[in-house]
Amino acid sequence: MAIGLHDSDFKNPVVRWIDARLPVFTMMQKEYGTFPTPRNFNYFWNFGALAMINLMIMIATGIFLAMHYTPHTTMAFDSVERIMRDVNYGWLLRYVHANGASMFFIVVYIHIWRGLWYGSYKAPRELLWMLGVVIFLLMMATAFMGYVLPWGQMSFWGATVITNLFSAIPLIGPDIVTWLWGGFSVDNPTLNRFYSLHYLLPFVIVGVVFLHVAALHITGSNNPLGIDPKGPQDTIPFHPYYTIKDSVGVVAYLVVFAILVFFMPNYLGHPDNYIPANPLVTPAHIVPEWYFLPYYAILRAVPDKLGGVVLMFASIAVLFVLPWLDTSPVRSMRFRPLAKWFLVLWGICFLVLMWAGGKPAEGTYVAIARVATFYYFLYFLVILPLLGRLERPLSLPESIARPVLRGGGPLPAGAAAQPMEKA
Repeated sequence: MAIGLHDSDFKNPVVRWIDARLPVFTMMQKEYGTFPTPRNFNYFWNFGALAMINLMIMIATGIFLAMHYTPHTTMAFDSVERIMRDVNYGWLLRYVHANGASMFFIVVYIHIWRGLWYGSYKAPRELLWMLGVVIFLLMMATAFMGYVLPWGQMSFWGATVITNLFSAIPLIGPDIVTWLWGGFSVDNPTLNRFYSLHYLLPFVIVGVVFLHVAALHITGSNNPLGIDPKGPQDTIPFHPYYTIKDSVGVVAYLVVFAILVFFMPNYLGHPDNYIPANPLVTPAHIVPEWYFLPYYAILRAVPDKLGGVVLMFASIAVLFVLPWLDTSPVRSMRFRPLAKWFLVLWGICFLVLMWAGGKPAEGTYVAIARVATFYYFLYFLVILPLLGRLERPLSLPESIARPVLRGGGPLPAGAAAQPMEKA
């Protein structure tokens, strides 16, 4: 007999008692148990789950690190060294947290690439995609502020260079910089507010992730074919099929994470950050963390300071309007013979920008960065809109089940195809 308005179907009496009053188990069963998902997911669809796990690792290690960190310019560097040397397993917490930021960006960059390749930004998933871009921006802000906290040479000068970019904004730029600093230079007030925001923003990310997942469960998942499920034959329950598949990806991810933490903990960092911050000594080459390098290269590719700042922010802003820039009715690049090569070239340009961003802003490096920056925007603003009108996509399969059951691959000649306007 139902207790109240909800009748729980769980057999365990404790679970049933709780669920009848607060149906959290029913909700979890619906959203992560019986939730219908396309039956043709590949391992690129693991990276969303990996990003969530990485976020939980970062929050957990960050809370424990915050218990021992001192956000003061005279003590911050020494408090990090104390965590490494005197706190029980402090070295492990710090290395997991520091390398977790890099792993987080690796996972998210692959997740974004999957969205670009399979057209996961197209209708009806525009808002889902835009929430993902918001998460990416919040990640970048959190990572930048976290990089400042060790108060090493690269932390201090990186904060000085990046915050000074806002001075390029006409009229209000200098006031914004003064507000960010909390004074007239990067000093103790700057460190305190960066520490506070670095602790707060991950919880904001959790809230946006909740909206991201909610939007996903409303619109449903995209799939490698980029077509909508036509019926029960095209879907399978999320559990146990994809929980097991995600578990395989999690194990592989944790192995790579462990290798990085235990054997190469400083490989992705900068050695200058083991030197205490000194406002009187400027490093020979100021560079941000590797995951910011493409945008740093775009910034430096423009000789005008304001133009570089505008272009750097535009490189992220263009992702917000991507669903409307791509005019093709077909989602997946598997059925777009021209567009997929232009996208591959865009991916190469992104890696080139990452490489150029770590080099000195001089000579050939700047020229290469300018060419890569030009193509970065050309792809989104010109090539994609034109290809949507000029390209002739391949025929789409009539359902997800058919190519899955016959082992995938292109459709045989004469096979029924789904009209492109319904893709």
